[in-house]
Amino acid sequence: MIDASLLPAYVVAVLLIALAPGPDMAYIVAAATAHGPRAGVLSAAGMALGMVVHVTATVVGVAALVTAVPVALDAIRLAGAVYLGWLAVDTLRSAAAGGLTGRVAPSRGQLLRRATLTNLANPKVILFFAAFLPHFVRADRGAVAGQLLVLGAVFLLVGLVVDSAIGLAAGQLRTALAPGSRAGRALTVLAGATFAVLAVLLVVDVVTAWR
Repeated sequence: MIDASLLPAYVVAVLLIALAPGPDMAYIVAAATAHGPRAGVLSAAGMALGMVVHVTATVVGVAALVTAVPVALDAIRLAGAVYLGWLAVDTLRSAAAGGLTGRVAPSRGQLLRRATLTNLANPKVILFFAAFLPHFVRADRGAVAGQLLVLGAVFLLVGLVVDSAIGLAAGQLRTALAPGSRAGRALTVLAGATFAVLAVLLVVDVVTAWR
């Protein structure tokens, strides 16, 4: 069992991390402004599903393996860049067609899948968990794997609440605007541009690592 005396400090640290702007938050805001509040919440849930994979990988030791094989990190980054690039093109095409007018909005499954894959495409997340969670583990408190799972679950819960709130807030802006209006199209363009920037940043990470 985890050390209860460390839990308050851990929750505060997780909350601050969740509130810090980053690729996941940028994606959630972009999805929400493009498709509305529901998309924001579902994207937050998709990010949480990706985190489940990262936490599990940390517990079973995959994080150490990935860290030892830089090529694996580069492959994940490049795959993520391609995927985000596709999302950028698709979203910008939607804007050119008049926002969401005449186009079918993504289904719940698509929104979840897109967010999950986007989260998994960022290998820095698993490295973060591998470096962050052990600081709150005490060997004398029982199974280390169990402690990591509990800490990971708390992280996921806090992150889901924060991300959902951000998604809802960003989505309200989309709801207040007519899909075919100039402002609505501008939001869709902004969302597509955000996806494109995230894709470019992943490529830059790979190029920088090769130098």
